Amino acid sequence: MSEFGSERSVNAVRLWSGGLATAVVAALVILVGTLVIRGVMGIPVLAPEEAGYLGDVGTVVYALMAAVAALLATGLLHLLLVAAPRARAFFGWIIGLVTAVAAVTPFTQGAELSSQIATAVINLVAGIAIATLLSSVANTAVVRSPRRGGPRERPALHHEGILPDVEQAEYRGQPRGL
Repeated sequence: MSEFGSERSVNAVRLWSGGLATAVVAALVILVGTLVIRGVMGIPVLAPEEAGYLGDVGTVVYALMAAVAALLATGLLHLLLVAAPRARAFFGWIIGLVTAVAAVTPFTQGAELSSQIATAVINLVAGIAIATLLSSVANTAVVRSPRRGGPRERPALHHEGILPDVEQAEYRGQPRGL
């Protein structure tokens, strides 16, 4: 343990690039959900019926809000991975509860029940997408330190064949067998 909490190392580039990709997916979930609900099912969600299959500017704002929510969730995940014990468990609970709030909120608005249900489903799918994608990103973003006393792990470039294996006999000056 250091003075800052955890010795766990996080690959920030991998985490934030995954978070950015998650933000794109979250925005597309809102747009596709709106298209399916409005265009296929004929239920007016997120805009008046006259607005067309994709709704109006409110739909775009809603999609951008989902993307911002995904980026905020990435920031929360980064903070938890660096500083909190059992970071993924806390992240799962926080995102799960925020998703529950997003899924229940449409029922507090004055709209038709079909629109409320459709909006709740869109919110739920977006929340599940953010939670699952960022959880899998977290699995790849945490840099595992080699175990003490265990076999030494070789750097990734050796495994990929980019760098030579300098522990071979030919690099240590030992004659090769013919």
